[in-house]
Amino acid sequence: MIMAVRTIIMLGLAAMAAGCYETTDVTEFEPGVYKGETDPLLDADASERAQTLQERFDTVQTDR
Repeated sequence: MIMAVRTIIMLGLAAMAAGCYETTDVTEFEPGVYKGETDPLLDADASERAQTLQERFDTVQTDR
């Protein structure tokens, strides 16, 4: 009986410890240095970029 209680306690502690484990990919940031993905609009010409940005703005600002 005592062995079963110890086993249950150990399994519970192991489950709690496993819940604390974090498997995320961390990006270290430096002031003034952008490390994100590049925006495909940067490769577009000015008129195409302006049109795409206007479409994005109009998509999310429909309530105003």
